[in-house]
Amino acid sequence: MVNLDDSAYLQSIDPDGMGARVSELPLQCKEARTLAEGCSLPIEYSLVDAIVILGMGGSAISGDLVRTLIGDECSIPILVNRDYDLPGFVNDHTMVIASSYSGNTEETLFAFSRALERGAWPLAITTGGKLAEVCKEQNLPLIIFEYKSQPRAALGYLFLPILGILQQLNLIGNKSAELEEAVALLERLQKEIGVDVPEKHNPAKQLARRLEGQLPVMYGAAHLSEVAHRWKCQINENSKGWAFWEVLPELNHNAVAGYEFPAVLAKTMRVLMLSSELYLPRHRARFRVTGEILDQKRIANETIQVQGESRLAQALWAIQFGDYVSYYLAALRGIDPSPVSMIAHLKERLAQVS
Repeated sequence: MVNLDDSAYLQSIDPDGMGARVSELPLQCKEARTLAEGCSLPIEYSLVDAIVILGMGGSAISGDLVRTLIGDECSIPILVNRDYDLPGFVNDHTMVIASSYSGNTEETLFAFSRALERGAWPLAITTGGKLAEVCKEQNLPLIIFEYKSQPRAALGYLFLPILGILQQLNLIGNKSAELEEAVALLERLQKEIGVDVPEKHNPAKQLARRLEGQLPVMYGAAHLSEVAHRWKCQINENSKGWAFWEVLPELNHNAVAGYEFPAVLAKTMRVLMLSSELYLPRHRARFRVTGEILDQKRIANETIQVQGESRLAQALWAIQFGDYVSYYLAALRGIDPSPVSMIAHLKERLAQVS
């Protein structure tokens, strides 16, 4: 049996330091604040009537988090665009934010060029690449940062600057207090689930152990809906395994009907429900009843009670917890969490075809 408390073993299967990257989320949150502060946008940006965030994979999740966390507060609509083409409404009254860790994401670059053609108000967040080159050549607003990691491990740098920009434009309220709460909460969480904490006292290691050999399905709602998505993606990429996610209340209108078949699948599934005291009462009721149905169908499930007083703090707490779980699950499988060889292969093949 794999010993998750064996630091030498963890280092041996993690040569690129994904574990260290996971632990740096609190630091990213602190540093990301200054990135937005260093980007001053013209007053015209505050007059836009819609925001479109371009991105793929780990870079797009940042936009999803923004949309679910402050969509009900922002006075204009926010859309996340994961494709080459843009929605028809994008024009010279739209702010378009291109989020790409590498700066070379094919779909994002194509959509960004289309946005410029339509006269949209642009902003890019990246470490460099072609996206940074375009912005520098055309003197476009650019937030650039240095951080060596897989794109999914740079979430703080891609997500929080967007919040900072929207705050700067007075499209949302001041989030400084919520961010300070989040950082303190994350630093406390590190002491509970970090690699140095023994499994018998470490809930993230314990959950990873329960997920070994099972098919994880994440349930989230409201401000945690995209956090459930993040968990799914981290298990895909870090743990190299199948995982799925669903959102309440929508899943109560379809997914619950599918608990019947195939019966063999029910024996390997484990549903993880992200629960929050900030949910609406009806959200909480739906989680309880859904859990009852899962129990009746003898489908393994458990509730993860998310910590934090604000939605931002809760989202970041749950992201950090899920990232550690995916890291420990990779360790249990004896695989390096960093490389994503299938994604790299797919990109290579796409470069060979028209």
